[in-house]
Parts: sequence; structure tokens; C-alpha cells
Amino acid sequence: MSTRATVGTLAPAADPERAHRLRLAGAWAAAIALILIVGAYGFDYYTMGAVNRPFSPKNALLRPSGAIGIKLGMLGAGMFFLIYLYYFRKRWPWLASIGKTKHWLDFHIVLGITAPIIIAFHAAFKFRGIAGMAFWIMVAVALSGIVGRYLYAQIPRRLNAAEYSWQELQDEQLALSQQLAKQKMFTPGELTAAFHVPDVEMVKHKSAIGALLWMFALDLARPFRVASLRRRVLGFGGSIASLGGFLPSQNAELEQIVRAARRQASLSKRMVFLSRTQQVFQLWHVVHRPFSYAFVVLALLHIVTVMLFGYM
Repeated sequence: MSTRATVGTLAPAADPERAHRLRLAGAWAAAIALILIVGAYGFDYYTMGAVNRPFSPKNALLRPSGAIGIKLGMLGAGMFFLIYLYYFRKRWPWLASIGKTKHWLDFHIVLGITAPIIIAFHAAFKFRGIAGMAFWIMVAVALSGIVGRYLYAQIPRRLNAAEYSWQELQDEQLALSQQLAKQKMFTPGELTAAFHVPDVEMVKHKSAIGALLWMFALDLARPFRVASLRRRVLGFGGSIASLGGFLPSQNAELEQIVRAARRQASLSKRMVFLSRTQQVFQLWHVVHRPFSYAFVVLALLHIVTVMLFGYM
């Protein structure tokens, strides 16, 4: 049986997430464009010493109370307060009925990463007093949010929603393994090496943080191992076209196998690390939420102070 015939069943179905990914890409593009435009326009001002800034022709615009600076502060604060819609969504039924939790989380991350940068522009990279404390807490919230997004992705959502039993997850894993066993492009050993997942007992002997770091290291190494697999099949010309195997190739059979193997490894990894991931996720909430609430308090204090006494 040819490779094409044996892996034909692995072809992916229509992608229901495509529209969301396009919207998300648009949000990232808009955020990056705004940051680049403001950064390019104000680069000479932001890199100027504090003593010389009052003499810059851009000072009236870019200082925190300037025409542009104050608008950046309003935009950054507005973006950060929009982030809290993700929390309110869990408590307001009418908001919970709009979209998917995962989609909300993706835009939550866009706002959480962009807002601190916009606030830094607003402050002209001078962080003092209450505003400075609020900014660094905001940075801590953003960084912890990135970690939280990674942890969230490692916990099978369908398992948490009780749509899949543990046995059903194992059945899906077995079906993928059987499909991969039929292909002739790679030996089982090559696929195992490229998509290696540790044994459950090995993970049990790791601390929660140690298991998390191990899982993260596996994810970092996997693109390099996948690239190595592609190079074995594509040869020199195909490797160059796919940037050393790091980009998908034009070989449909190869890409079907890679997708199935990656899905099987991802499912296995999540099952193996699930208990440790949930432990770290619970600890993450203990850190992330208080920092978020602290930022709100300090940001409101800063805004009230500015409105009452002005900003110098």
C-alpha cells in the first residue's frame, strides 16, 4: 500500500477556527503597528535624557501630560480595564453567551501585552510614585498572564468540560497511534524520538514547577525535531524552501504525518502532565489575581490624583 493511501485518512477537516485566527491576527497587527508608529516617532525623545527633554520640540506632545502622552495614557488604561471583561464574563450570563472562552482569552492576552507598552509610552519611560508602582505591577500581571495562557493550553478543555472521559482521550490517542503505524515514510523509532513524551511515573517524581519546566523544554525542542524529520524526506532543495524544515513543506503526505504525530504527542503530553499542570495553574491564580486587583487600585489612585491635582 502506498504512503498516499495509508495516510489519506489523516487529512484535516475544514478548520472552524480560521475566522477567529484571522481576527486575532488583525488584532496583533493593529497592536504591533501602533507600537511601531509611536516608537518610531518618539524614539529620539524617549532615548533623550530627562534634563534635555523639556527642550525637545516633541516634549509638548509626548510628555505624560502632553497632547499625545495623555491620550496614550487613556488608551492604555482603557485597554487594561477591557481586560477585566474576561473575568466578568464568568459572572455575567449575558456576556458568557458571546463567543468561546478560548477566544476571549486570546484577545485578553493581546490587550494584556499591549497595554503595558502603551502605558510605558504614556509615562515616557519614567516610572515614579504611584504610577510607577502601578506600571511594574501591570508588567508582572502581563508576564504571569503569558505563563497562565501556556498552562491553560496544556489542560484538555474537553476533559474539564466533562465532554470527554479519560477513556475517550485514551481511545483518541490509540487511534492516532494506529494511523501513524500504517505510514511508511518514517520508522516508529524516528517518530518516537521526534515526539518523545516521558512516562507518567517519571513525571510523578518531579515537583510541580520541575514538571512544568520539563514540559516547556519539550515544547521548545519539538520544532527542531520536526524540522529534522522534514529534512530527511525533503532533501536539499525542499529543506531550503522550508527554511531548514521549520516551515510546512509542499509534500502533502509528509505534512499529514507530521500533523497527526504532533497531535498524538500533544495529547499524550497533556495527559501525562495533567495533574502537575493543574497544580501549577491553581498556584498561578493565587499570584495573578491579587496582582491584577492591586493594579486596579493603584491605577485608579493615579487617575484620581491626576484629575484632582494635575500631573507634572
